[in-house]
Amino acid sequence: MAQINSYLTFRGNCREAMTFYKECLGGELTLQTVGESPMAEQMPRKMKDCILHSELKNGVLLLLGSDMVGEQGLIKGNAVSLCISCSSEDYIRSCYQKLSSGGQATHPLKDTFWGSIFGGLTDKFGNYWLLNYIQKKQQ
Repeated sequence: MAQINSYLTFRGNCREAMTFYKECLGGELTLQTVGESPMAEQMPRKMKDCILHSELKNGVLLLLGSDMVGEQGLIKGNAVSLCISCSSEDYIRSCYQKLSSGGQATHPLKDTFWGSIFGGLTDKFGNYWLLNYIQKKQQ
């Protein structure tokens, strides 16, 4: 079975961003620099501390990141959002508060007509996040 994971690209601040996401979402973070890789000799010396690849794992959540930007540079757009399906009301509120710190809380968390708590934000790195918690219906 195939799986899609989010892979974020940064402009030299991947370590800072992925550490921030770990603080917000929890989990285990691994980082590999260009200097630690077999590519080190082929890359400019100034790139040795750049993140070649990073992984943040927390249960089924897998967020990937890198500082490896193509020649065209980093182009941010609003066509992609990172959506987290949260496991509890406490978790969605905690994630929203932490991820929006230093960013912009564009759509505050609120109860929806489809039975969820839902909200959206742009974090301090310019990435768009959607958070959703499906509330249990009382019968």
